[in-house]
This record gives sequence, structure tokens and C-alpha cells, in this order.
Amino acid sequence: MTKQELFDNIKRKKSFLCIGLDTDIRKIPSELLEEEDPIYAFNTAIIDATAKYCVAYKPNAAFYESLGVKGIIALEKTIEYIRLKYPDQFIILDAKRGDIGNTSEMYAASAFEHMKASAITVAPYMGEDSVKPFLKYPNKWIILLALTSNKGSLDFQLTEGKDGDRLFEKVLKKSQEWATDEQMMYVVGATRGEMFADIRKYAPNHFLLVPGVGAQGGSLADVVKYGMNSECGLLANSSRAIIYADNSRNFAFAAADEAKKLQEEMAGYLEQII
Repeated sequence: MTKQELFDNIKRKKSFLCIGLDTDIRKIPSELLEEEDPIYAFNTAIIDATAKYCVAYKPNAAFYESLGVKGIIALEKTIEYIRLKYPDQFIILDAKRGDIGNTSEMYAASAFEHMKASAITVAPYMGEDSVKPFLKYPNKWIILLALTSNKGSLDFQLTEGKDGDRLFEKVLKKSQEWATDEQMMYVVGATRGEMFADIRKYAPNHFLLVPGVGAQGGSLADVVKYGMNSECGLLANSSRAIIYADNSRNFAFAAADEAKKLQEEMAGYLEQII
């Protein structure tokens, strides 16, 4: 999917919602545990109920890998289900890979050749040669960690160098030597509020993947105020607030209601640019 195709889909659906499929087998409705593949059954029900309200899904690899082979199979099946039934959806494999040489090449092959995801999250700490293998795939995206919302981000990301640049600013500047905004996005936590203005100083045209809307308390209004550009430039992710909105047999309907609320709020913000 190209950047223009993504923006066209945002305009068509009046949404820049990304739904995180952080599926925890301990939190899904108990009746699903009787299914042959409970994780897949839960995911497909959520996807069918919410696809009209979002433009992207983001399965978090850790939740599937923690279950061993069965979890990996559920992840593969989930991505294939989205890809075949809802081909307009942008699929982000949230794996936060980051290594060098052949290892990075294998991570890229896994995400793009085997899983056939649209994008993968990548940790940039090891530098250019840890990122380049992911950029060899046309029309595939990397999403670099830039400024995250967790408490520990203060340990490194906001520290200043001798030149006065904070570490996340160095990441933004240096990484743009590796790829353009047609193949690279950045992760910026929704709880960062006004700091989106600082991000946009260095990355005015890039799409930003914004986790933390909903259960983590991120303000969508602040994200839009400081982060939206003329092509939207945002994929706002909500996971727990949507997929665990209800733990009864009505879980999919509840997820749809929560997704619809966010989509309707987003439609109002998008009126500014479309």
C-alpha cells in the first residue's frame, strides 16, 4: 500500500483508526476456549465487527509468540484473514525488531514474505544496517520507534546530547537519510501531547503510528491538534479499549461500538483537511 492509497482510504472511511490485536487468551470470553483456535476465533469476530470503522490492524507479535506454535499459527491465519477478506486494511506487525546483518534480513523476510504484513515496527538503536534490510521490499513500510509513551522512555529518549538534540530528535533526523515518507513512519505515543509539535518540526510529512489512545489515557484531541498534517499523517491505535470492551458473548458488538465512537470523533477532525 502506498502513502497515497492509505490517505485515500482514510478519506473514504473518514477514519484514521488502527485497532491493536493484542489478544490475550486469559482475557477473551470463556466460551471461545472451546474453539479449535480460540485466538483466531476471537480475532476474526473482532475484525468482522470493526473493519468498517478502521483503516489498519496491528497484531502484537508477543501475544502470539507467548503461546508457542499454536500462537504463531493464529497470527499467520489472522493476517491472512485480514489480507484476503479486507484488502483495503493496512496490516502492521508490531514486533519491534532490531538487529543487524542476516538476522535483520530474516526478520524482514518473516514479516513481508511469510506473514505478508504491510508494515513492521523496528527499533532503530543499532543504526542504519539494522533497518536497511526492511527497506528492500517495495510498497512495504517500516515504523521506527521515535518517542514512546512508557515511563522508561525518559531513561534515554529525552536525554540531550552536546549539540542540544534529544535522542528522539537524532533518530528522526538521521533515519530520514535511509528512506522517505513513502516507506517510513514513526511511533509516537499518544500521551506525548504537545510534543507532537516537536516531532513535526523534523518529520512534517511522515505518517505517525500513535499508540495509547483509550486505555492508556492518550488524548485524541491533542494528537490531532499537534500532529495532524494535510494528509492526515496519523494512525491512532487503540487496543484494549476496543477489543476488551466487553467479556460476554456480546464482545464483538461492544468492540464495534467503541470503534464507531472513535471513528465518528475522527470524522470530525478530518473535516479540517478533506
